[in-house]
Amino acid sequence: MKLFLKTKDFSVSGEQFELHWDEELDMLVTQPQPENLAPYYESEDYISHTDSKSSFTDRLYQSVKAKNLKNKIQIVENQLDDVQNLLDLGAGTGDFLIAAQNSGFQATGVDPNDKARKLAEQKGVRLFSSVEYVAGQKFQAITLWHVLEHLPNLKEQIETLVQLLEEDGVLVIAVPNFKSYDAKHYSSHWAAFDVPRHLWHFSRTSISKLFVPHQMEVVKIEPMWFDAFYVSMLSEKYRGNKLYLVSAFLVGLWSNLKAIFTKEHSSLIYILKKKK
Repeated sequence: MKLFLKTKDFSVSGEQFELHWDEELDMLVTQPQPENLAPYYESEDYISHTDSKSSFTDRLYQSVKAKNLKNKIQIVENQLDDVQNLLDLGAGTGDFLIAAQNSGFQATGVDPNDKARKLAEQKGVRLFSSVEYVAGQKFQAITLWHVLEHLPNLKEQIETLVQLLEEDGVLVIAVPNFKSYDAKHYSSHWAAFDVPRHLWHFSRTSISKLFVPHQMEVVKIEPMWFDAFYVSMLSEKYRGNKLYLVSAFLVGLWSNLKAIFTKEHSSLIYILKKKK
């Protein structure tokens, strides 16, 4: 694999990392990959595990997250003949699971982070700490909202996902896209690289190729429009720009406009099903 660029952990440790390009899969791989990733999540800045609303950026994130829940549920429902059981991996503090349950799904969630599970429990949602607790079960829908990039042993994890999915089920995966305009614009400061928490960095090509051995295909791709703005805000802050809101809005807007033609949005939702 060839060196693509060097970057660092801007939000927690400040440590340096490299991104190497896997030419065959057209994806980037974080190097080195720490054996123990838990300390890199122990920060109030890691908002998915805290429900933090302490800063303007946090409040904006939480506001948009609430509005996006309906869209996420709709995406899943559109792929199924009727509402059945659902597994959400990397469930965070449980908000998507609550929305799924309110929409009629029998929803199960997994998240390895103790803090996130405790916050979810306070909302009445019990999460498993590992996918091992649902081994042997089958789900009509499996969702990973910005989670696949965090999972070690990627090919083994994908095999597990396929085993858990019903034959006519749907797998929904949302991940950042390193080929987006905002990724190229910010380069090593692009917040969605988020090393070393993000171990893998996907393209449209890599998602398709990773699932080919399992007889699964991408049947639809949906954009995540807000991600270009949010990621640009964080990236501008990493650059030290005190006027980050204006710059981030302009970059995010331009990224979304270009993606109308290139289809390379900041983040993409891939909908996969088993080949018939």
